[in-house]
Amino acid sequence: MVKEGLFDVGLFHDVLEFAERHDLKDLLTVDEFKLNPPIRRPPKIIALGLNYSTHARESGRPIPQEPVIFQKASSCVIGPEEKILIKPKFGRVDPEVELAVVIGKTAKDVSRDRANEFILGYTVMNDVTARDIQRRDFELSQPWFRSKSMDTFGPMGPCILTKDELEGPVALNLQLRVNGEIRQSDNTANLIFDIPHLVEFISDMMTLEPCSIISTGTPEGIAPIYPGDVIEATVEKIGTLRNYVEEYRER
Repeated sequence: MVKEGLFDVGLFHDVLEFAERHDLKDLLTVDEFKLNPPIRRPPKIIALGLNYSTHARESGRPIPQEPVIFQKASSCVIGPEEKILIKPKFGRVDPEVELAVVIGKTAKDVSRDRANEFILGYTVMNDVTARDIQRRDFELSQPWFRSKSMDTFGPMGPCILTKDELEGPVALNLQLRVNGEIRQSDNTANLIFDIPHLVEFISDMMTLEPCSIISTGTPEGIAPIYPGDVIEATVEKIGTLRNYVEEYRER
């Protein structure tokens, strides 16, 4: 229904009320089944670079005057508890915790004051990046696409927080831990370009279909990961997205 642009957030609540009336809520627990990514193959994944001033500074870049956007391939998406696979030739690989916006209905030329009408909700995105490759491409004035789009470089989940569960501007704590150690910690209130601005800016240039993702950028604290690491990306009120790093092995 979301893909057809027919989604109504109230449908979730109707399903929950039905489950409560018929004593169905306790029949299954999360531990009893595998969580897939909330959106398995988004029509678009538009991500933001340098959207926290702290990250811009640590990257040695000026604060951008307009959103820096790039695309990730939909084929890179994986879900909670799945493996991030790294090939040795990638060189340095970094995780990046981000709040992701899930579009609920077709958005084109949307003004910032109407942006919320087109949002279904929010989830957690780990914008895994092949940093050495990204830097080489940047030096050659080439796009970041391949460094952001390797298979398994788009962990997403564990669920969608619907927009009606938030009041006022989106101000959520986010944190990234590697093997239990905190590497990134910030709040989405510190985004340089807020979510309404992003919806307006992107939809002015391209149509955002239902289930499209806007990944809003990462704060400071980027550092490499290695096979054997456990990555936990957490956003307040949504939950923790956990993934495991392994070296890719040819089949």
